[in-house]
Amino acid sequence: MRLFKLDNLVKCSLIDRLNRFTVRVMVGGEVSLAHLTNTGRLSEYLISGREGFCSVISGPRLNYRLVAVRDIEGYAILDTLTQSRVFEYLLNHGLIPWLSGCSLRKRNFRLGSEVIDYFLECADGARLVELKSAVLRLGGDFASYPDCPTIRGRRQINALAEYSNVFKSCVVFMASLPNVKSFKPYCLGDPDIPHVMRYASGKGVVFKAINSYLDEEGWVVLGDTDLPVSLEC
Repeated sequence: MRLFKLDNLVKCSLIDRLNRFTVRVMVGGEVSLAHLTNTGRLSEYLISGREGFCSVISGPRLNYRLVAVRDIEGYAILDTLTQSRVFEYLLNHGLIPWLSGCSLRKRNFRLGSEVIDYFLECADGARLVELKSAVLRLGGDFASYPDCPTIRGRRQINALAEYSNVFKSCVVFMASLPNVKSFKPYCLGDPDIPHVMRYASGKGVVFKAINSYLDEEGWVVLGDTDLPVSLEC
């Protein structure tokens, strides 16, 4: 199902990653720098010569943002801003059955010492939602997270568990790559994440996964709003 088309996209070709937030790309035969919003290692995507889509931006230093990189039968959406936009589109259009009756009330909600992506107002009370980018492919058709140690991710999930007597909450893995059928955590990326997830689940935190990707024409395509989730590696 096509959701919406991204504007201001240009084809680009990856050259290399300069640092955590910057990649070097080829656009229209010229070498340019592009903003990378995803802080994962992304070693299976950031390969020299790999085709992708960049968004034209008017930053003080950079003119592009890397949005997606070619994958199996489409493009994996690496850009976390686009992943958030997909989630908000689905929420606002009532396309997430397990969030039926919910509406967005606040972004970047302070929970203790952590910041959680969304505060939702639902028919059965307030709900907190934290998005996690899950673009690592395992075993062909598994989306996974994380591909490197994530202290911040562990802290956020633990915070949701600690406040479970105050707020209902869920962690949503944005499985933003084509042709995946389920989600599971990646133990080699961060061995502690599965334990944190199981602890939080026992406290009532719900874990969900949404599958989407980008097609050849720059449209965001919805695969599944309720991809099966395993808490085991």
